[in-house]
Amino acid sequence: MFLPFMTGTTVPFGSIILNATQDTTQTVFIQKENIEANGLLAFNQVLDQKAKDLKAKAEAIDSYFESRDMPLFGTGMKMVQEAEKNDLDWRLLPAITVRESTGGKFECIKVSNNAFGWGSCKIGFKSNEEAIETVARNLGGNNPNTAKHYDEKTTDQILKAYNPPSIIPNYVKQVKAIMNAIGPENFETKAEA
Repeated sequence: MFLPFMTGTTVPFGSIILNATQDTTQTVFIQKENIEANGLLAFNQVLDQKAKDLKAKAEAIDSYFESRDMPLFGTGMKMVQEAEKNDLDWRLLPAITVRESTGGKFECIKVSNNAFGWGSCKIGFKSNEEAIETVARNLGGNNPNTAKHYDEKTTDQILKAYNPPSIIPNYVKQVKAIMNAIGPENFETKAEA
């Protein structure tokens, strides 16, 4: 007896009716759709959680700036995004601006938009956003001209290169205290169940 299981036709076999190809194809297709949907759902949940975490960090920065009436209020998201892009602690950029210029209140006088004191206040920027991008790229070791100072460094090492202890002895300690006042390093919102 020959049973054409792969032809997609229905063949009576005793009291069992087989339509193997159609059933198998439908089952595989449904399973594939479920896997893809579940994978996409999981991926979207990860992205949603990441977006919530970034937003919460940005709000922590902006809240810190706002409570102290600092001009860089509103730049929190840009700072978080650039820190993420350049593999920096999310609190580093705002803490440096607080230490260097009180969050933009006393930024460099001779140049524009330099709340970081970048380049010993000899370098200006078109906007605060450009300054954030430039400083983050450099501190992350992603500028070939400054990478030897910052690439593959810890936060403490970055800060010692930014302002060596021979120039400002307690710089690292001061910036890290500000970082801790902004929020904890591993700041994450709780995932919804």
